[in-house]
Amino acid sequence: MQPPVPSSSPILLNIGGKQYATTVETLTQREPDSMLAAMFSGRHTVARHPDTGMVFVDRDGKHFRHILNWLRDGAVPALSVSEYQQLLREAEYYQLLDLADCIDEKLGSEKAENSSGAELTRRDVIKCIQDRNHKVRFRGVNLSGLDLSMLDLSEVDFSDACIENTKFSCANLHKAKFRRVEATYSSFQSANLHECELIEANLEYSNLDKANLQSANLQDACLKDCSFIATDLHSSHLQGADLMDANFSGANLEGANFKGARLTGTNFQGANLQRAFLRELDLRSAHLTGAKLGGANLLGAIR
Repeated sequence: MQPPVPSSSPILLNIGGKQYATTVETLTQREPDSMLAAMFSGRHTVARHPDTGMVFVDRDGKHFRHILNWLRDGAVPALSVSEYQQLLREAEYYQLLDLADCIDEKLGSEKAENSSGAELTRRDVIKCIQDRNHKVRFRGVNLSGLDLSMLDLSEVDFSDACIENTKFSCANLHKAKFRRVEATYSSFQSANLHECELIEANLEYSNLDKANLQSANLQDACLKDCSFIATDLHSSHLQGADLMDANFSGANLEGANFKGARLTGTNFQGANLQRAFLRELDLRSAHLTGAKLGGANLLGAIR
């Protein structure tokens, strides 16, 4: 939390290497529910370059001039179809829903068909989560191939959904429900999955590096070939999970429960397994070099 910047104060932005100057008023007034408005509302701490004071955003800088012109005067430029599609992606990323609607009209379509065949677009998801007067549910919905990175999806119910090759990187998924989802090849890198439910989820080949999975419930989940490098799984529930060839190197698994889990070829090198429940498990093919096992329950385990 930081004190709000006066609305007329200049803001220096570095968007993908291109530099822009604008004001807090421009970034917050026209679309107050957007990501840009949230960044400069004073509710969040925004990292700035120590020398220039610039705020860096890792997006395409070429189209950001159109974003600023929209925020200043509501103008939508005349562009080619391919350029409109590129601008639409930027508008959806910044959660500028009114701009996205105008671009759709320019393209002659109220709702673009997602190339992955998903039933919803990123913008549809954003519209749903902006209305927090009711619980958000995407049960059984096809969200495959969408980029849902950095969104606040806390407590959203994705049970039985298809989210294959979907990006949740850096998203807030606190207490979200992923029961029985099909989520192969998805990315949850650096996401907040604290206390989320992944019971019977199929996450094969997914990336969960550096994610927060403290107290998460992954019972009976398929986690084959998943990557959990440097992930925090403190007190997580992994009973009955298939962890074949999963990579937990450097992960925090203190107090995790592995009862009945399959650990064939699982990599625990350098992991913290202190006070973990590993009783009666076959650890012969698991890689435990450098793992911390102090206080772990290894009664009856085969090593």
